[in-house]
Amino acid sequence: MPTDPILYSFRRCPYAMRARLALLVSGTACELREVKLSAKPAEMLEASPKGTVPVLVLPDGTVIDQSLDIMRWALERNDPEDWLARDDAALIAANDGSFKHDLDRYKYPERHGSDAVAHRESGLAFLRELDARLGESHQLCGATRGITDAAIMPFVRQFAATDPDWFAEQCLPRLQGWLTDHLASPLFRAIMFRTPLWQHGS
Repeated sequence: MPTDPILYSFRRCPYAMRARLALLVSGTACELREVKLSAKPAEMLEASPKGTVPVLVLPDGTVIDQSLDIMRWALERNDPEDWLARDDAALIAANDGSFKHDLDRYKYPERHGSDAVAHRESGLAFLRELDARLGESHQLCGATRGITDAAIMPFVRQFAATDPDWFAEQCLPRLQGWLTDHLASPLFRAIMFRTPLWQHGS
């Protein structure tokens, strides 16, 4: 029986990013299995038939396959930076709901048959809300980073990267600085290292 949890992940997936952030900051050792989403390994699908990352398989066989559940599981075990004290569930839900809806249709209009500009403008309203909150404190829920920042940042990153020049021109100075600081942090750099694709028996 393995002694460490197994994490099926995809490096650039924002859901997987936030799970890896919480696992790393909590000091949770795990076996990282980088997968190709177009060729998902049978072991991952057996553990979680929904076929999306991240998937965390605990040594006793328990499967946690929702990114926020993985974050909270890891932080409930060990939370050295007190991330759970800065948990705005409503803001995270807005990110995962309407903002993610707009992000997908802005980034992949051909896939959704959508008006990319309209969804970009709709997503911008959420970004303005974040920028306003950052006018009150250095992070989204206080002076230091917490679970809310880690849960939302990967999606803001993806939105910004869709058209970096356009994003840089927006009047979002606090949000842009917040994102830059998170992307430059040792924690984020540590979860973004490249690993070979996992294969059975590797």
